[in-house]
Amino acid sequence: MRKTRVIINADDFGLTTGINQGIIESHLNGPVNSTTMMMNGHAVEDAVRLSQQYSDLHVGVHLVLSWGKPLASTSPSLTKADGTFRFTSRFLEEKPPAPNDVYLEWKAQIEAFLATGLPLHHLDSHHHIHSWSAIDSVIVELANEYQTMFRATENENHQDLWLTKRFNDRFYGEGVSFATLDSITPGSSIEVMVHPANMDTLLPNVTSYVKQRFVEKYLLTRYTPPDWWS
Repeated sequence: MRKTRVIINADDFGLTTGINQGIIESHLNGPVNSTTMMMNGHAVEDAVRLSQQYSDLHVGVHLVLSWGKPLASTSPSLTKADGTFRFTSRFLEEKPPAPNDVYLEWKAQIEAFLATGLPLHHLDSHHHIHSWSAIDSVIVELANEYQTMFRATENENHQDLWLTKRFNDRFYGEGVSFATLDSITPGSSIEVMVHPANMDTLLPNVTSYVKQRFVEKYLLTRYTPPDWWS
């Protein structure tokens, strides 16, 4: 039987120390083999240290446009008066930014990651904002520039740059179950998004998705992948 390329990617690495620890535990005791780092998070230094300690965990960049503050001195088209990003998870209903401003900001985030000395595995984004048709040319440009891949989107024009042929976001909310993981079929190339975490003092203040992160970690650290996963 042909091996399946299954990537279990934990988002939000570097956001808080509790998220970092949950991801590492889900790597050491579960199927998480990849993660993506938020370079404007509260616990980036901790995430870098852990990445250096556990070098078999692939690490990429979780590009941000809808949480926290930018890293670059970019156009006000990206931010509110308080200096934080103006976009939310409902970005499709919001006024698009200038693509060049997004390019400069995301380039700054990638460069901040590369400055750590860690190898860049791939790119994705917070709230999947890289798939927004108004700016989806930016992720293509950056992937080509940095000779890397990115998380699959609904835009099928650049499948040669996709990390996997399919992306599965069902291990989230009510879909957090062993059944979701068991639904992966042999012979496919797929990335499954997960968000494991431990509690810390910052977590409830930076995300509304809290309790299910603990459920995710509980299940991931008790899941035995089929022997055909690669």
